[in-house]
Amino acid sequence: MATFLYRIGRWAFRRRRLVGGLWLGVLVLAVAAAALAPSGEEADLAMPGTESQRAFDLLDERFPQSNSQGAEARLVFRAPDGRRVTAGENRATVADVLGSLEGSDQVASATDPYTTGAVSEDGTIAYSTITYTADAVDLSESAKAALQDAASRARSAGLTVEIGGSALDAEEELGGTTEIIGVAVAAVVLILALGSLVAAGLSLLTAFVGVAIAFGLVSALAVPLGLTSTVAILALMLGLAVGIDYALFITSRYRDERARGSEPEEAAGRAVGTAGSAVVFAGATVVIALVGLGVVGIPELTKMGMGGAGAVALAVLVALTLVPALFGFFGRRVLSRTARKGMRPGGAARSRGREAELPGRDAGRAGLGARWARFVLRRPVAVLMVAGLGLGAVALPALGLELGLPGDESKSVETTQRRAYDLLSQGFGPGFNGPLTVVVDTSESGDTRATTDLVVKTVKGVDGIASVGEPVLNRTEDTAVLTAVPRTAPNSGETKDLVHAMRSALSGVSSGTGAGILVTGTTALNIDISEAMSDALIPYLSVVIGLAVLLLTVVFRSVLVPVKAALGFLLSVGAAFGVLVAVFQWGWAADLIGIEQTGPVMSLMPILIIGIVFGLAMDYEVFLLTRMREAYVHGASPGEAIVSGFRHSGRVVAAAAIIMVSVFAGFIGMNSPTIQTMGVGLAAAVAFDAFLVRMAIAPAVLALLGHRAWWLPRILNRVLPDVDIEGESLSRHDPASSAPSQTSAAEPAPVRQLPVGRD
Repeated sequence: MATFLYRIGRWAFRRRRLVGGLWLGVLVLAVAAAALAPSGEEADLAMPGTESQRAFDLLDERFPQSNSQGAEARLVFRAPDGRRVTAGENRATVADVLGSLEGSDQVASATDPYTTGAVSEDGTIAYSTITYTADAVDLSESAKAALQDAASRARSAGLTVEIGGSALDAEEELGGTTEIIGVAVAAVVLILALGSLVAAGLSLLTAFVGVAIAFGLVSALAVPLGLTSTVAILALMLGLAVGIDYALFITSRYRDERARGSEPEEAAGRAVGTAGSAVVFAGATVVIALVGLGVVGIPELTKMGMGGAGAVALAVLVALTLVPALFGFFGRRVLSRTARKGMRPGGAARSRGREAELPGRDAGRAGLGARWARFVLRRPVAVLMVAGLGLGAVALPALGLELGLPGDESKSVETTQRRAYDLLSQGFGPGFNGPLTVVVDTSESGDTRATTDLVVKTVKGVDGIASVGEPVLNRTEDTAVLTAVPRTAPNSGETKDLVHAMRSALSGVSSGTGAGILVTGTTALNIDISEAMSDALIPYLSVVIGLAVLLLTVVFRSVLVPVKAALGFLLSVGAAFGVLVAVFQWGWAADLIGIEQTGPVMSLMPILIIGIVFGLAMDYEVFLLTRMREAYVHGASPGEAIVSGFRHSGRVVAAAAIIMVSVFAGFIGMNSPTIQTMGVGLAAAVAFDAFLVRMAIAPAVLALLGHRAWWLPRILNRVLPDVDIEGESLSRHDPASSAPSQTSAAEPAPVRQLPVGRD
């Protein structure tokens, strides 16, 4: 693979105008396709195979007229303190407001709260349901303006009015302040790490190209594939983070090769052949883990995985082709000013042998990495204990992890949807916002009405039910639907227990009558999805860990190194889950990041974070350990190999981690609970994995293992393919290995026979 990528790097450098033109054309086409494509809909989560989803599917079949309804809004009215909404002047105001909506653009109907019984027992709160002929995403601005004007009219008359429902729901807007800050921090880190504005700009430029293409493709395919704004944001988040990192890795290796004496084209080829091999492997692990999310069985999670995987794949392609092409365009400006001063007139750096480094500024940075590695080598047990116990302590809150799905209750109190939710809870009880739907299929049973009456009686007898509505039959009278309102809030543990109690009680009715009885509704579906996520967490984690061990065994031809990497990955993920519990369930630092309502962690997050962090963790593992293994194979002692790995890759990995944390943290300021949770979880996981697991625990464990770290059973040594991720096959292309140095003859370094076990 290294030789193949070496040729790609040299070809892209030589054909830089062609490569640049092709990527520019793809970018223009993707942006144009996105601009011309219609907006996608924000689809609800679905979990095929669960009881709640089977009930929804049955409702779609037996009550097809319900599918024709579009968006829905709730105007919630509250009378001033000491007064009732049923008072004459308030009734007149409500009637005037609802009358102003009749005949408005896209309005299908508006209910009268006084005739439908939508008034609280104390008479202070009432609500009206407005239905539209179009979905929320297709609502015109005039329709939304009419709704808001109606609310303003009621407020002018002295009523408190808030708007709930889906009519005002909008896709998350991108380009907020926090995202810009995240990118700005990434730019500063790049400049400090590379010592060149051009090199930093090159990494940002290539990342933006990949992200723009990925975002354009997701937007263009939103309608045909049913992709939501969350898919687009995940693609943006991942594409930007890995795109910057991959370009940084290849640029850093290119500068090292130039400092060793390679000509520009040769340096580009070797950079892509070595660092590019690691990029391909790291990107492949992210893609595999994200595509693997499809096995969970949630369509939305599958789409998020595919969208993120596509963005990462694009970032890999851009790094392997556009980055070396830009090396050709920018020439020596990619190097730091100090390195350019050390160039010979012919363009090559003054070589100091195979291990020549960038002079001045870069050499100092290499010294910092080497000093840290030597510190760990002197105190491996202490470093291992401190880092391991610290991560274990941070992970402890994860034992109390509770999963759920956010609704209006998780939105900011600054939003009218959240205030409408609170008013309805106050007036009609906390369970009003999460009603349960019972679907009774009597097509295989006898008397429909008698069966339905028995179901109503059974549901009313379940402890925790506040009220049960009148059953509604379909046209053929073989299916009935009734609504049950719990006494507790949708995301509470009591409501979860209530759903299980209802299903248990109704199973007896089903077996006695032959009717199919299903409990559904948004609340029940959220409970089913959360439980399915909990059940799938351990199997998915096992698959990911198994994949990590297998891939790393192939790459590093070692047994203990992959095991160490997998255990470290578990530590970083566990600590990230602990942070999520502390912030989103316990409320620690919630005010700091704008979380006003604590509650269960979103059900999709644990598996999604595992899938993403797995690949990102392998990034740092590969880039650090490839240099260590390369040094060990060429005769260095285990300790010297660790120092060599940190000398060459430590500062680059640290910079890459800071960049990735900054990008992920930049999305915490968005209003979407899904994106906030994802930003906190990913930023924490990357920080823990890069700085504690890979740069502290990993070298400490390797120091304690010594030569045994690179041991491989003889049978595996014969069976496993040699992927040559370190680029050993490129030695024949290395001019420094065939030409004498200015200071000494550059003889090929002796190759160590790696420890291989007996059969």
